[in-house]
Amino acid sequence: MQTDVFASPRYLGLPPGFQISVWARISTPRFMAVAPNGDVFVSQPSLGTISILRPGSSGASPARFTYASGLTQPQGLAFDTIDGTTWLYVGESNQISRYVYHNGDTSTPLSRQILVTNLENNDAHPLKDIAVGPNHSVYFGFGSACNVCTSDTEVTPEPASIYAMNPDGSNLQMIASGLRNPEGLAFLPGSGTLWAAVNNRDDIPYPYSDASNRKGQVIQSYVDDHPPEPFTSISPGANYGWPFCNPTQDTASGYNYMAFDPDQDTNADGHVNCASMTPIVKGLQAHSAPLGVAFLQSSNFAVPYRNGAVIAYHGSWDRSIPTGYKIAYFPWSSTRQSPGDEVDLVTGFYDFGRPVDVDPTPDGELLISDDTSNAIYRLEWAPSAVSAANGYAIVAPSSYAAIYGSKLASQTISAPFPQTSLGGVSLTLTDSNGQPHAVEMIYASPSQINFYIPDNASTGLAQLTLRNSGGSVNLGALQIQSFAPGLFSLDGSGSGTASALAQTADGHSVPVFSCNNSGCSATPISVSGSPMYLSLYGMGIRGAPSGSVQVLANNSPLAVQFAGAQGSYPGLDQVNVALPAWLAGSGDVELEVESGGVTSNVVTIRVQ
Repeated sequence: MQTDVFASPRYLGLPPGFQISVWARISTPRFMAVAPNGDVFVSQPSLGTISILRPGSSGASPARFTYASGLTQPQGLAFDTIDGTTWLYVGESNQISRYVYHNGDTSTPLSRQILVTNLENNDAHPLKDIAVGPNHSVYFGFGSACNVCTSDTEVTPEPASIYAMNPDGSNLQMIASGLRNPEGLAFLPGSGTLWAAVNNRDDIPYPYSDASNRKGQVIQSYVDDHPPEPFTSISPGANYGWPFCNPTQDTASGYNYMAFDPDQDTNADGHVNCASMTPIVKGLQAHSAPLGVAFLQSSNFAVPYRNGAVIAYHGSWDRSIPTGYKIAYFPWSSTRQSPGDEVDLVTGFYDFGRPVDVDPTPDGELLISDDTSNAIYRLEWAPSAVSAANGYAIVAPSSYAAIYGSKLASQTISAPFPQTSLGGVSLTLTDSNGQPHAVEMIYASPSQINFYIPDNASTGLAQLTLRNSGGSVNLGALQIQSFAPGLFSLDGSGSGTASALAQTADGHSVPVFSCNNSGCSATPISVSGSPMYLSLYGMGIRGAPSGSVQVLANNSPLAVQFAGAQGSYPGLDQVNVALPAWLAGSGDVELEVESGGVTSNVVTIRVQ
């Protein structure tokens, strides 16, 4: 591994809780897809090759096979199973094809099905990504022939668009246009909505008539931050602007649902109505060059980051100060079904690499391809224990905690009652007094273990040891406090909506949250008229001194009627409050529980 760019130490920036390593060295890797058996398929457009990396035993380099060669710039890869047959779809620069895949295949079958031809438009943006929808329809991106030109809108098939077809290639249709180079495609789990990350234009002229008299000129300071790169949901029949209209963050909405400016190269006279274009849901820093996209909601990735999307930024060339060269994370709003503000996940590639794609594995890791350092990295959550309620690394006796990581257990199993051995896994907690405790568990999987903090565990720093088929693993220190309030959240991240129950004075239940396959959102409740009472559920509350628990609503205290053990479920605590009439019309109300100077995570209800 320690050759070429890695002959000297290299450093990457990570949030707390993560670790990263070079998993494989492979020439110019681009997009990836994990096969049903866990093999990692990697496209290499510059070589015309698709390779397979087969994970080895712990710490071992993966075995490598050449699955297909002699292809024309293959990039996008996607697996799908239809009526018991698994297919591998491949996006080449000139066509879309598919192979029958048998579990464990290390080379292609004798023949392949060519589904769509005549896609070779030029050398500008030849590489194509593929995504398979919930109904087995196949989608692919078709990049533009230029930086900015109108000729792409006058040919068939039309570049700068996204197309869909039946699994066998029939019924080919253009789904959306105006997307200069839709590099990354992915479906939001549970929604059936396609999202695309798009490379936008370069050298954009200044579009405004103002005192600077710069309209129509290419000004580097303006080019640096314009136009934003789109990350947007795809609506059938929509046009997203290119080449006539450019999204802009220079309005009150900023990078969210952006308005458009007329392109001064193609639409200076405004003959194309930019107000008719479909707004871009989320703008990214100009020239970041977003490529691969992955949603983590249906993966085994680290729970604190599972409700969100990740995008690989290949990095800029058309900017005075480079940008990109990182992996960005977007927490997902279950209420709006859209991304929140961008968060750095992995940074620091600029000196030696350029990220291309991101793909979660069944073991809960995130693979990152890099076609400049010729490497694939493995990002994983370092095994650590946190409160099962809010994800904080502070717990209390008589409560449940969770361990997140990868390859923790060899199987997924739930216990009908707490057990000290589950799925071949056992845990030992050694408290601050040096007393070992055999820990009881109720759930074990490769990426998560839920366990009970013993009632008699001493407060202070405790040490956790995990024993599984691979031996013993020291999980490090866990802080145990007499009370450590945490509220449950329905999205499992510790920062979303809380699990709660509301009741009127006459005992009628009122929904506080509604959930479906796409997630959970707050349901508006009324506090005018009949009194409304709210029960919040969490952990680490029962150990607080009597009368010390308070609930804050938008930082204002509420009257607490009960705080302690829930009674029906071991380890579950409950806080009951009355919702006062002065909250009426408040909209989103942030709630948190405080006891003994320790404050829980914030959860949000909606009051009308």
